Amino acid sequence: MAESEIDYEALSPNAGLGVNMMAGALAGITEHSVMFPVDSIKTRMQVFATSPAGVYTGIGNAFTRISATEGVRALWRGVSSVILGAGPAHAVHFGTYEAVKEFVGGNDSASANQWLLTSLAGASATIASDALMNPFDVIKQRMQMHQSEFRSMFTCARTVFRTEGFNAFYVSYPTTLTMTVPFTAAQFTVYEQIKSFMNPTNTYSPASHIIAGGIAGGVAAGVTTPLDVAKTLLQTRGTSKDSEIRHCRGMLHALRIIWTRDGVRGFARGLTPRVVTHMPSNALCWLSYEFFKATMRE
Repeated sequence: MAESEIDYEALSPNAGLGVNMMAGALAGITEHSVMFPVDSIKTRMQVFATSPAGVYTGIGNAFTRISATEGVRALWRGVSSVILGAGPAHAVHFGTYEAVKEFVGGNDSASANQWLLTSLAGASATIASDALMNPFDVIKQRMQMHQSEFRSMFTCARTVFRTEGFNAFYVSYPTTLTMTVPFTAAQFTVYEQIKSFMNPTNTYSPASHIIAGGIAGGVAAGVTTPLDVAKTLLQTRGTSKDSEIRHCRGMLHALRIIWTRDGVRGFARGLTPRVVTHMPSNALCWLSYEFFKATMRE
């Protein structure tokens, strides 16, 4: 290998907290920004709309109708909240992940419990990062909704705080954790296992990061979609004209509402755009993370 080439996997597994956090921040911003329009469509498909104009049958149908009636720019509403929140949240996420994985011995390839240790590190990272990201996610989804009155994340934040109180920013946090802890544990475990299978010699191989990241993201997104529907209901309840939804008390109440109104299929709302979002965005996130970490370490 030439001296100018970057050997990602030849680096120390624990490249340093600062490097991991900066790499995670840059990866998070890259991931969320690129796939934001599909995420907007996912949010709209999960909301129980009272107007036929807010009901979409698929990604193509949603993209066409939103572009025709509101303009393509509407698909990017709320991206400022993601950019502002994703950087710090992903910095905390990856920093915690690498620190915990190193602490518990997850970087030891000879460990018989490596998958369990990796899952523990991923779950710990999620608990920390979601505490920071949850308010930004609430603001993002309020701005993504059909006929949203908000064009500024700061105006949205002030309005939500004034009309619904601070609790509105964290009413979905228990649901978020219930969803993202298994999501992240599955994502990191699948990613590490596939990467190790594809690249057992730990040589320079960005293709392994892309493929492993994409598969891991798709699997994790698919199995956690029902909880994501409940999270969206809670985070957008303040804009609903439906009294029951507006006064939804928490995750179990949200799940009952979904079941009562839409049955089993209600838990699959937004499944396709969610998987479509997470597969490429997760692949891009891991590729960016490994690249930024290796570049800064170099």
